[in-house]
Parts: sequence; C-alpha cells; structure tokens
Amino acid sequence: MNKASQKSYSLPASHLLLALAIVAVWGTNFVVIKLSLNSFPPFLFAALRYTFAFLPLALFFPIPKVSWVNLCTYGVAVGVGQFGILYFAIDGRISPGLASLVIQTQVFFTIGFAMFFAKERLRTYQTIALLVAITGLVVIALHTDANTTFLGLALVVFAGLSWGVANTVSRRAGSINMLSYVVWASGFAIPPLFVMSYLFEGGWSHMGSSLVSAPVGAWAGVLWQSWANTLFGYGAWAWLLSKHPAAVVAPAPLLVPIFGMGAAAYFLAEPLPPWKIEAAGLVIAGLIVNLFWPSIELKLKRHFS
Repeated sequence: MNKASQKSYSLPASHLLLALAIVAVWGTNFVVIKLSLNSFPPFLFAALRYTFAFLPLALFFPIPKVSWVNLCTYGVAVGVGQFGILYFAIDGRISPGLASLVIQTQVFFTIGFAMFFAKERLRTYQTIALLVAITGLVVIALHTDANTTFLGLALVVFAGLSWGVANTVSRRAGSINMLSYVVWASGFAIPPLFVMSYLFEGGWSHMGSSLVSAPVGAWAGVLWQSWANTLFGYGAWAWLLSKHPAAVVAPAPLLVPIFGMGAAAYFLAEPLPPWKIEAAGLVIAGLIVNLFWPSIELKLKRHFS
C-alpha cells in the first residue's frame, strides 16, 4: 500500500481529468453495446472484444511481472464475470441506460474488498456517500418493467461484483505496466467466452453466420470495445487504482450513468422518467460527497482556524 492510502485527500487535478475521460468512454459505451448486440450474440461479442484486446498487442508488449494467477483472475473477472454477463443482461433483460447505473454497485464491492484485504478504513463521509448511492439503486429496483427485469438487475449487480474483484486483483499487481497487464489478462477471457458462446448461442454454425453477416458498424463496435473501452479505459483505470486508495478512486465511475443514460436517451430514445432522474441524482450525489468532501473539509478547517 502506498503512502497516499494512509491519509484522506482528493485526487490530483490531472488524475481527476483522466478519471473523467475514462468514465465518458465507459458511459457512452453502453449505446455501442446495445447496437452491436443487434449483430452479435452477447458471449461471442465479448469473446471478440477480448480477442482484439489481446492480439496483436501481445506480440509487442512483454508479459507483466505479476503471477499468472493474478493475470488469470483479473482477465476472467473482467471478461467473463463483468462484460460477458453485462452483455447477456443488456440483450433484452435491462435497458442500457439503467445498466450503466446499476453496475456502479462495483463501488460497494471494491471498497468492501479493500477494507477486508487491505485494511483500509471507511470514513464517516464515505459511509454517508454509499448510503445515498444505495438509495438510488433501491429506487431502480422498485421500478422494474418489461424492459428492466429482476433477472437483469441481478445479472448487472453480479457484473458489478466481478468488477470489484477485478479492481482488487489489479491493485495487488503493484507498480507494473498496466497496459501490458490488461493486454495479457485479456487472453484469459477469450477461451471461456468462446466456450460459453458455443454452448449457449447455437454452436459453430450460429457463431460463423454471425461473424459473416455482421455489418461494418458492428465490427467497429467490437474495435471500440477492445481499444477504447478495454485498453485505454481499463489500462488507465488499473493505473489509477495502483496509485490511490480504493475508497478515493472507486466511486469515480458513478459518473458513468450521466453519460450512459444521456447517450441512451439521445441515440436509442430511451425514456427518462422522473424516477430514473431521481435515482441517477442520488447516485451522483453519493459520488460528489465521496470525491469532494475531503477538500471541502480542509478548506473549512483553514477558514475557521
């Protein structure tokens, strides 16, 4: 654990801007997922994503100096547990805008794992922030319908759990080349995803027909998933987690729903009823408290001292 994890502080401005760039890519990515699922079944789509994240870059990046168990765990957690399941959920079981909000349960899992394994302490303001965000998720659970099922909610929460596992594992990797780490970890997601596609999505014949009939736009979606979302997004994200306490960094993706729900409303005409805006507002309020309270508290102390 680095020295930064021993004290309360806000993210440096440059790191905060990097986090915002990451969540912008992740948020708008939910529209890309939904559109690409019109051409590819979910597990095949995920398998293609990690195939192109692994190749050809694995030929140019050295194997990171971390255990194979760590690499495998991260790759399977992100590739299968997070995105394989997330794609399956968005494929008719939950709307992409809400999925971008519900998957932020990763924050609770990431912080919980950090408390258990790294003995990080949860401060009072962080507890309040998490409770506010949880209230927003409860609002969603009370508004399931034909487009958002309880199964879809459960699947995306599981995806959030898997993301939390991946965050915890990547932090244990230490100070290494995180882009190389993400590239090589992606290789471990490929075999189980292709096996799942073969078993549950119609075998080789259906997989082959999907590959042949997919339009250029769908393949562009695969490459966006592989390079922008995986290599840039998760490479930079793992780097941030290696530099800062989980409780400081993990809530940043709570901004993903702003981009996710906005993009879904604009490109997919996904409705934004008042309850959905209320839920998003509560989740974002939790993020604001968690990220900015330390600097606000410090300024108040200086003002009144």
